[in-house]
Amino acid sequence: MLRARGAVPARLDNLALRDQLGVDRLPLRLLQMMAGLTGFGVSLAMLLQSGLGGAPWDVLHAAIADRLGLTVGTVSIAVSFVLLLLWAPLREQVGIGTVANSIWVGVSIDLGMLVLPEARTLLLALLMMIAGVALNGVSGAIYIGAQLSAGPRDGLMTGLGRVLRRPVGPVRIVLEVIVLVSGWALGGPLGVGTVVYAIALGPVIQWTLPYVTIAVSTVHGREISEPSPRSPQARP
Repeated sequence: MLRARGAVPARLDNLALRDQLGVDRLPLRLLQMMAGLTGFGVSLAMLLQSGLGGAPWDVLHAAIADRLGLTVGTVSIAVSFVLLLLWAPLREQVGIGTVANSIWVGVSIDLGMLVLPEARTLLLALLMMIAGVALNGVSGAIYIGAQLSAGPRDGLMTGLGRVLRRPVGPVRIVLEVIVLVSGWALGGPLGVGTVVYAIALGPVIQWTLPYVTIAVSTVHGREISEPSPRSPQARP
């Protein structure tokens, strides 16, 4: 059953891969995870097609794709697996969602880029930007709510925060600024949409997450204790 508790923080459990395979309602979690990842990728394509700027990581992805003659989704997948190599020294746990995120978000970006038209008017561009940010936040919450592990970018941020003994928030900001500046320097699509995304994504996820989180009740048939609620990370 999905949680619907208004503004109450959703409980999130950090499950190892073995526990994910034995968690309750796994088929529902897998379905929800894939729906979230699909919406997430399509929403990133929507931002790019708006012409008003991509999400921070996609500013870099699009710049590399343009220089190498590849699709944005292909570069997103490649970057994801490079980041996963950095998980080993950080001792981050790879889960079902980690692998699915690494592959399917990129596939969904490319599908979205094929289906969605480029915005030809300012009004359409603004509508695509707003819809893209909203869909991205809702889809991110749906993916997180399935509780099948973080994506490669969030795992890198949480791992660095733990190793450096620094809060994840500042680590996220520094890393995404580095990514954003690098992408912009390479000619990536930095714009007002990038700024709106950075500001609005967190609140949209925070508002949506309590309604879509599938609480973990049992693992391998054993009930688990109720931990203290904690705030989720902003991006899959």
